[in-house]
Amino acid sequence: MKKSLLTLICLIFAVSMTQAQLLPTFKLGIKGALGFSSLSSEGRFFNSDTKTGFQLGAWGRVGIAGFHVQPEAYYASKKVGAQFETTGESGEATFQSFDVPVLLGTRIGLGPVGVRIQAGPVFSFAQDGKVNFTTATDWDRYKKTSTGVIGGIGADISKFTVDLRYEHGLTDLNESPDYNQKIRMWTIGLGFAFL
Repeated sequence: MKKSLLTLICLIFAVSMTQAQLLPTFKLGIKGALGFSSLSSEGRFFNSDTKTGFQLGAWGRVGIAGFHVQPEAYYASKKVGAQFETTGESGEATFQSFDVPVLLGTRIGLGPVGVRIQAGPVFSFAQDGKVNFTTATDWDRYKKTSTGVIGGIGADISKFTVDLRYEHGLTDLNESPDYNQKIRMWTIGLGFAFL
């Protein structure tokens, strides 16, 4: 009797797991995040300090067969600090952009609780910027679009989502060939699914 009950419970669990991974799913929500950014330079003409910015926007997720695509759209304010090796000048810069990541991932879990692994490209479209130091930082010389890659882990708890991600810039932000500047950023975010 105990053996057949255990077999029945295992069978119900296996069927539930199979349905959770194979049936199509759709979610739509909002999100906010704190971003911790720095500006790298392969030329090593300055040292960059990590500063805190933010992200606000929306996300969607379409999943089937254990995998999902998660496009997002959000306003991002990325702040960096820098101290220039040649002049000793230091200051802060803010890059404001509209970012569109497209993440591919998988979710492990049952029902409303699960853990996700995601990665994909991010496309940034500059909206505005502010630079309060002068060395190699004329705002007009910064590109208005850039690309990068994002990867991270996340958790779903009912309608809430939590994410920890790393963004690695691929595009040189400065149009000058002398300065190879790219954004590096860690983010921790909280989201809510209303669909």
